[in-house]
Amino acid sequence: MPLSNEDSLRLNVMMAQKPKAIRIDDSKMIVYALTDKGEAKIQLNPNTREDRYLKEVRELLSTHFLGSPGGYPVYLRRWTRMGQKRDDESLERLLLLGEPEAVVAVVHAETLSDEIAAKAWWAMPTADNARSMLQHEEVVRGETGPRLAEYLVEFLPFEEEQWKIAESIRLVLQPGLISEAEREKLWKQGKRKTTYLLGFIAADPDNLPEQGAESPLLAPHREALESLAAEGNRYARQLLRLLSPAGQAFLETLAQVIRKPYNQDVVVNYLRVIERYFADTRPEIAPERGINNTRLYEDEGSDVDMRTLIQRAEDYCAGADNAEVAAVLEACPDLADALRAVVALSMVNELVVNPIFARTDAIGTVMRKKLEPVSGPILDLMGTLQGKKSLR
Repeated sequence: MPLSNEDSLRLNVMMAQKPKAIRIDDSKMIVYALTDKGEAKIQLNPNTREDRYLKEVRELLSTHFLGSPGGYPVYLRRWTRMGQKRDDESLERLLLLGEPEAVVAVVHAETLSDEIAAKAWWAMPTADNARSMLQHEEVVRGETGPRLAEYLVEFLPFEEEQWKIAESIRLVLQPGLISEAEREKLWKQGKRKTTYLLGFIAADPDNLPEQGAESPLLAPHREALESLAAEGNRYARQLLRLLSPAGQAFLETLAQVIRKPYNQDVVVNYLRVIERYFADTRPEIAPERGINNTRLYEDEGSDVDMRTLIQRAEDYCAGADNAEVAAVLEACPDLADALRAVVALSMVNELVVNPIFARTDAIGTVMRKKLEPVSGPILDLMGTLQGKKSLR
């Protein structure tokens, strides 16, 4: 059944005004348009079932902006949430269809600009869309970025998924998005909600709000490590980084997250933080993820566990086949344990929890108990780098 004459006329007038974006409130049967003069709206008067009537409205929009009433589904199938490249004109047309999934396609596009992000935000202001748009540097540096960050901060108490909380924190901590006072407030909230701390160490592990005291291991070896680091020695550079006040703060904050992860998402994400932090010193003997995160390393059939990784690190350092490792051991023999800890931690990734998570979907205290064969050794290695017996 065609649209009522009144709705058809008003919609055609609206489309003739060249709107910048259109959204439809299905529950209230209202069509909103963003125009140069502000926001316009049309209250629909359906003459048939509401869902069928809204389909007719969207077909009218598709006909006008894409040239075919059936063009929208075909057009959209070329879009996914993977960020395909499209020009600005294509993105702007998608924002005129009144379709939420079309807006999602726009916010994931590689070529998203700050101007188009502002229109997309008007069309569909959700936390998921805000996070997607803050992945784009142009949006972060533009006028839309701070608005998205403000929304995510305000929405944090209502976010239910832990990984989304950490990701929101990570994204809003990008330079220029929130004030220093807001940053400090989020940090203080992290004392009670360790998922917030996960966002901090993922965002900027070398510049946390609170710095620690440098490790007692640093002073006796500073000159030798600095000399090796100046020559490009990656292990010396990483030891300087870890033993510094900033590195000690990172280790202590990470330890807080490791001790009390809420669910498996938090665990996987803190393991990814470790993997990124130590990536520069990751040896060639480290287990690698292959297609679909399967194991790809020489002794296939054995699980990736912390005991294996620690033994590999000890063998790697003892063999001294790596010239950089040998140079550190020769110049700073007292740092042998710390160096082994660096090598072991650089091989850590989410593969170490796959055997555990394959057998349980527990969360909270039960999950943490099952994770002790992984979390315990990691905390011990971190304790070594702080000149302590353990961080457990």
